Amino acid sequence: MKVGIPKGLLYWKYGMFAKTFFEELGCEVIISGDTNNEILNLGINHSVDEACVPMKVFHGHVASLKDQCDLIFIPRLMRLSDKEYICPKFCGLPEMIKNSIPNMPKITEEAIYATSTEELYKSMSKIANKITKDKRKIKRAFQEALTTHQKTLSGINDEKYKLKIALLGHPYNVQDDFINMNIINKLHKLGVGVVTEEFAPQEKINKYTGELFKKPFWTFARHCYGASTYFTEHNKVDGIIYISAFACGIDSVVIELISNRIGDFPFLVLKIDEQTGRGGFDTRIEAFIDMIERRQGCENYLSTYG
Repeated sequence: MKVGIPKGLLYWKYGMFAKTFFEELGCEVIISGDTNNEILNLGINHSVDEACVPMKVFHGHVASLKDQCDLIFIPRLMRLSDKEYICPKFCGLPEMIKNSIPNMPKITEEAIYATSTEELYKSMSKIANKITKDKRKIKRAFQEALTTHQKTLSGINDEKYKLKIALLGHPYNVQDDFINMNIINKLHKLGVGVVTEEFAPQEKINKYTGELFKKPFWTFARHCYGASTYFTEHNKVDGIIYISAFACGIDSVVIELISNRIGDFPFLVLKIDEQTGRGGFDTRIEAFIDMIERRQGCENYLSTYG
């Protein structure tokens, strides 16, 4: 059986888990290509106007796979932690795909709960039953997938740069070079290193989010808020860049929370949609880095006049 995995949304965090799982079940796995203009245009044509860019990109990846596979993995990811949720659109992702893209092959529609290893195994077993009923094979595939995932945890933590920036946002905005217009490479060319939320200790994230009047309902919002606070409180970075998809309700809340917490610490929010121009994007990044450098220069200057 040929199983397609769209290279969008949470592929950037759990893609190797899914790939290994289906391969260990004996499937031929086909991963869609890197995001490009063709993928984006496919997604725009097959999704509603109100959808955010990452969701349109995901539709494009699915559309590019539909004639190559017997089954496409559409993760209906419900929860990653107890009493928390992720983007509400994930809950209805299979329905969105079925109603937007014609002539689809079979897709996975089972809800995935990843609040514990046991819950995740139950969810993935239901998906695996579309392929095999061999319980031992399913369990072995699951264990191999977990091992691979733990060995290939995503995240960036650059060293030996004159400046360091925390790059925050949903993982698909931070990791997909097309969506974020290759911002990591751009920062490197400016002599700036990057660290992502994966390198903030989980206990610190929990500590700082626990200090809020009400803990965020959304897992990635909690991660971004906790990481931003950790990086600034412990002087790990010189500034923060938050990549936000236009019309993302979750981002609008977490950006406000971060801004209120860090005060006048250098903080740049970059909004992305299909109309975002590279020229303006690059100009804002360059101006932000220039501001940080000038700010540090002023702090290091001691006047002889007192």
